[in-house]
This record gives sequence, C-alpha cells and structure tokens, in this order.
Amino acid sequence: MKQYRLNRLFNAASGKCFDVAIDHGFFGEFGFLQGIENIKSAVEAVVEAAPDAVQLTVGQAKYLQQIKGKAKPALVLRTDVANVYGKELPSAAFSQMIDQPVLQAVQLDAACICINLFSIPGAPEVTSQCIANIIRVKTEADRYCMPVMIEPLVFRPNSEAGGYMVDGDLTKILPLVRQAVELGADIIKADPCDDLENYHKVVEIAGNIPVLVRGGGKASDEEIIARTKKLMNQGVSGIVYGRNIIQHSKPALITKALMNLVHKNVSIDEALGILKG
Repeated sequence: MKQYRLNRLFNAASGKCFDVAIDHGFFGEFGFLQGIENIKSAVEAVVEAAPDAVQLTVGQAKYLQQIKGKAKPALVLRTDVANVYGKELPSAAFSQMIDQPVLQAVQLDAACICINLFSIPGAPEVTSQCIANIIRVKTEADRYCMPVMIEPLVFRPNSEAGGYMVDGDLTKILPLVRQAVELGADIIKADPCDDLENYHKVVEIAGNIPVLVRGGGKASDEEIIARTKKLMNQGVSGIVYGRNIIQHSKPALITKALMNLVHKNVSIDEALGILKG
C-alpha cells in the first residue's frame, strides 16, 4: 500500500510534512549550488534538525541513506531533470525522466518520487514532455505502491522576469494543480500565490490530495516564517523548502523553527525566538 510510504512522510501527530529539497544541483545552474557545494555536509546539517523528509537525486541520495539508525528523514527522490532554470530559455528546452525511476526509488528505499509539471510561456513542448513523463511513470508507481509527488510550476515569461521566476497568478496555478491531480498525483507540491489569503483555493482544487507549498527564492527570516504561518493557516499539509534552508547561515535552526510552525502551530514570535536560540 502507498499509505505505508506516506506514513513515513507525514508526521503521525500533526499529519503534516516538512520536506527539505537539496536536489538543485540536478539542473546544471551555477547559482543553485550555493550552500550545497559540499553536499554531504549539507545533508548532515539538515538531518541534524530532523525534518520529515529530504529531497535528493539518484546520485546524492546515498548521503542520506547511508546514515545509520531509524530516525533519519524519509527520502523523496527527484526523478526528472530539466534545463529551463537559466536566465534565458535555451533553443531546445527539455524535461527528461531518469531511467526506471520507480525501480531506482525502491532500490534507494525512497518514500516518494517527485516529478515536475511545467507551464512555461513559449515552451509548450516542455509541458508535453512533463505530461508524458507522468503518464509513463504512473502505472509503474501504482504497481509498486510508490507515491508520486507532482510539482506543478507556472513560470513567468523570461522577457518579463529573466530567469527562473514563478508566476503567482492563481488563475494559472489552479488549473495546473488540478491537472496534476487528474493525472494521478498522490501529493501536490505547488508555489504560493500572490495573495496568500486565497491559497485555500489551491487546497480546495486539489480535493483530498495533500498540498505541500514550495519555498521559492531566498527570503528574509521574518518573511519566510510569516509566509509559512499564513500558508499553514490556509490548510496546507506542509512545506517543501530548499534555498531558504540550505543557503541559510543556520540551516539547523531555521529548520527547527519551521518544524515547530508546521507541526506545533507556534506563533511567529515563538518561531523567530527558536531561530535566535
């Protein structure tokens, strides 16, 4: 049953999940490497703070799974690689799946696999590739009871934003999230919208599929904690943060502060107090 693996992702008491993404090196962008130049040290620092899950690639999952004992976070395995995160879209954009992703996930003892569903202005072929990837992996994932986390991402035009900039327009986010659910997502990993007070609409459109919110670009401590509090109050099932953890001067402390927000519903001031030690 998929539920057995989902039980490893979601906290038994709160029913929520905090997944730390450390898969950025997969995408071939120099700017994504800040904070994870030494991936082993980055993984160890995050594990020390005991999040529910860590998102890694097939080449780096060993740094999590070789840690001894039962207490380490669950593995979320990134299964697709894309070249759409640069300051300009390449002449031939792609999103390609790794070979036999579910088999590799089982071999690595992953609790879940993660795959993108892009909506990029001027690159409909990438959306087509993402849909084909999801369709191809879904049957195999069901056969081996491997949960599928789909990541619907709406990009702003490069001419408007320049580089990897997400679009917070709810009218664009909602149909893509719903498409991910219709394609068979077991978990949704989606961007926040421009007006966080309306994020409950994303939760509603996903139905009974849990929604985890992406962290996006680097933000100040006050901003990321206040944003997380507001999102949790909108009914999301957790968060998936990457650069706001791995590029933080105190990754273990920011993780602990956010864990208390996600699982114990502490106040913003209490979370900031944890961060300040």
